[in-house]
Amino acid sequence: MTAAQRRSQAKLDYDAYLAVCPSRQVLERISDKWVALVLCALADGEQRYSELARRIAGVSPKMLTQTLRNLERDGLVVRSVTPTVPVTVAYALTPLGSSLQQQIRLLKGWAEQHITEIAEARAAYDAGADA
Repeated sequence: MTAAQRRSQAKLDYDAYLAVCPSRQVLERISDKWVALVLCALADGEQRYSELARRIAGVSPKMLTQTLRNLERDGLVVRSVTPTVPVTVAYALTPLGSSLQQQIRLLKGWAEQHITEIAEARAAYDAGADA
């Protein structure tokens, strides 16, 4: 098999509709609400853990820590430690994270723009289910 044929086959191998496709792990990660909110928050630039915790209402310290670690592991966020007293830890988007954040920002905007319509549709559906 030539290199071109291997590249062509590799493109076919990554099909998120297939149960064994590793891209499903990526979709699972980025579909998490905390991931989306952290990426959007970091679009404004590097932030400390406490700044993110204040900005993202409702996230527990455990979930924020877990989300940041997962994003760092996936290469979407970089963690920098400054040896001060106490130690200063800040997070920023990597170029890969920035490219994803642009897409997430569009989704966030869509959700904010259409929440009224969705709430109305839910209310109508729920009223019909009660009948």
